[in-house]
Amino acid sequence: MISPKSSTGIWWGLLGVVAFSFTVPFTRVAVEGLSPLFIGAGRAVVAALLAALALAVSRQRLPRGRQWFRLAVVAGGIVAGFPLLTTFALTSTSASHGAVVIALLPAATATVAVIRGRERPRLLFWVLTAVGVIAALAFALVQSGGFGSLHWADLLLLGAVLAAAVGYAEGGLLARELGAWQTISWALVVASPVMILLTALTLGSGVPSATPVQWLGFAYLGVVSMFLGFFAWYRGLAIGPMAQVSQIQLVQPVMSIAWAALLLGESLNWTTVVGGLAVILCAGAAVRVRLNPPSAS
Repeated sequence: MISPKSSTGIWWGLLGVVAFSFTVPFTRVAVEGLSPLFIGAGRAVVAALLAALALAVSRQRLPRGRQWFRLAVVAGGIVAGFPLLTTFALTSTSASHGAVVIALLPAATATVAVIRGRERPRLLFWVLTAVGVIAALAFALVQSGGFGSLHWADLLLLGAVLAAAVGYAEGGLLARELGAWQTISWALVVASPVMILLTALTLGSGVPSATPVQWLGFAYLGVVSMFLGFFAWYRGLAIGPMAQVSQIQLVQPVMSIAWAALLLGESLNWTTVVGGLAVILCAGAAVRVRLNPPSAS
């Protein structure tokens, strides 16, 4: 059994994961007509404008003291690091292949959350997490062509996973102090000067030329992946436990590959169905494992 509070956190986390699951396919669409730097930085500028408006209209109080530094950590991880690294990686690899390394994100987030939030999961939690990661990697590797297809883009994806894990864990803790949507909003504002500069550099040769579908993909990345999706995700992490809620992301590569098949025509066969069911079952089992109380030290 899981508590009603944990259940609420899990459902909010799942809503965020559904929003994020379209990120890789829509990034793959956008990079066909827009430069990776413009996509990675420009989406953050779009989200920052929405965030600044929301903060101003609701008259949120300014963060204080060390909270600014922690917001910079969040911004470095999820506003700059993850978007830029994944966008450059997806210029040379498929959306389904991108899910291979990104499938490691739940375990990375849980590990950082345990270290940063002093949570103490039971051994069974880690066993189920490991099985889930193995299942996610196995079926995603089959879809992407196996280890023989791995190349330098995977180093960028690994860096993106690490950046996002740090940003998710720190943001989840900070959301307990500032609020869920306030945390991502302030992080976007903190990162906006650098993101605006990078976007301006890409516009030096004029406004990018892209199809309406490619612009729609970019719009989704800026409005949903970079802004609205974090409302639900950080709320789920704030309710927590973070190590538990983070495992919901095990279903994200399954969803991403399904969307890649439906929207981009990438291959989808019975191995995806079997692998997807295995990942979902592991994620469901992991989130039902109780956590020991946090360390008092």
